[in-house]
Amino acid sequence: MNIEKQREFIEKVKNMNVGKNLKYSIFTMGCQLNENDSEKLCGMLENMKYTKTDQISESDFIIFNTCCVRENAEDKLFGKLGEVKKIKEQKGTIIAICGCMMQEKHIVEKIKKSYPFVDILFGTHTLHKLPEDLYTVICEKTKLQDIIDIDGEVIEGLPIKRNDKIKASVTIMNGCNNFCSYCIVPYVRGRERSRNPEDIINEIEELAKQGYKEVTLLGQNVNSYKGNGNLGITKFSELLRAVNKIQGIERIRFVSPHPKDFSDDVIEAIRDCEKVCKIIHLPLQSGNTQILKKMNRKYTKEQYLELVDKMKAKIPGLSLSTDIIVGFPEETDENFEDTLDVVDKVHFEQVYMFIYSRRVGTPADTMQNQVPEPIKHVRFDKLKALVEKQIDENNKKYVGTTQKVLVEGKSKTNDKMLTGRTDSNKVVNFEGSEELIGNVVNLKIVSEHMWYLKGEL
Repeated sequence: MNIEKQREFIEKVKNMNVGKNLKYSIFTMGCQLNENDSEKLCGMLENMKYTKTDQISESDFIIFNTCCVRENAEDKLFGKLGEVKKIKEQKGTIIAICGCMMQEKHIVEKIKKSYPFVDILFGTHTLHKLPEDLYTVICEKTKLQDIIDIDGEVIEGLPIKRNDKIKASVTIMNGCNNFCSYCIVPYVRGRERSRNPEDIINEIEELAKQGYKEVTLLGQNVNSYKGNGNLGITKFSELLRAVNKIQGIERIRFVSPHPKDFSDDVIEAIRDCEKVCKIIHLPLQSGNTQILKKMNRKYTKEQYLELVDKMKAKIPGLSLSTDIIVGFPEETDENFEDTLDVVDKVHFEQVYMFIYSRRVGTPADTMQNQVPEPIKHVRFDKLKALVEKQIDENNKKYVGTTQKVLVEGKSKTNDKMLTGRTDSNKVVNFEGSEELIGNVVNLKIVSEHMWYLKGEL
């Protein structure tokens, strides 16, 4: 019912916009789930006769899709709002802000007080109502706030304008039940809500028909996915096996799983499904059991390492990536050494490193013994040095091997070269014909560089 109502508003705004050549800009902050939400926002806007532009000064509608995981996202948003105020004054541009930050009351109040020119504020649970909200603002020349605190429904059937023609992200669930003590996500995205398996499979089958070769299954904690039993799918391992059967799709990735929920059936599905990439993102956050307990991660250092050993034993050729937070409250130098020890033992393919950032409303924000910023940066640099040393060693192992690479397009730094990624998510640049874009090709790796490999057909 909700989506039918929004389709009516899409038609109304579209009719109002006929012949006007209106343009929009969208700024996306945060994770792949936010990117996926932005593709839906773009789909709705383009159905309402707006055309995307990279020139913000030309925009008749500007939308910010926000993230609140780290503090710098707030600074980024407030800086951009100062910029767009002048554009609004010059041409009456409509300004909207949505996403996770809009579920934080103190941020909403700050925007209303300090940036009163913003027209629409809407949250993670009311994203699908953009057409209705936009129509109201245009017709009534009013400001509008559309934010609810209860968990939203899973809305199917929204139009979507994807950024890529080869790789696509598909959300399989929304929300999180884990309440890690540093994380604001459960408060702003709500509790876990899984999509029906038929809707997921239909979306991926449609992507395959359109020529997409790779899909990434998205969720805050994908391995706690719960299907309704239709198509014989009740859990994540069964969903992986079903997606693996879809003709045309050649690669399957997923983010993010939680170590505490990584069951044997999921490990076996990854092993058995030839299309599932054998690089798994397994967030560590800290290598110290005491800090993991304060983080409410529900596993110990030893359990994490046992899981890694089990996965490597069962899945030939497995590589791992991870997330690590440096400088969590009460972390000592000795605690941090445990993190370095895990990194040393596991030898991750990729490590996403973050300096701990306090988030209002989380238990960690009120913890005693916050780590001073200079100490955080010293530890971060130490971790970075270890990770880069490992990447350098790891890259050398690729030289002389043949790798299957999905060709994604021209290199951003050299348009005479093509670029793609290995199964293990390594960037490979090589010379070749543009006809290869969208295909999986065999490349011999001839040299290694810190952040990419060089290959030859």
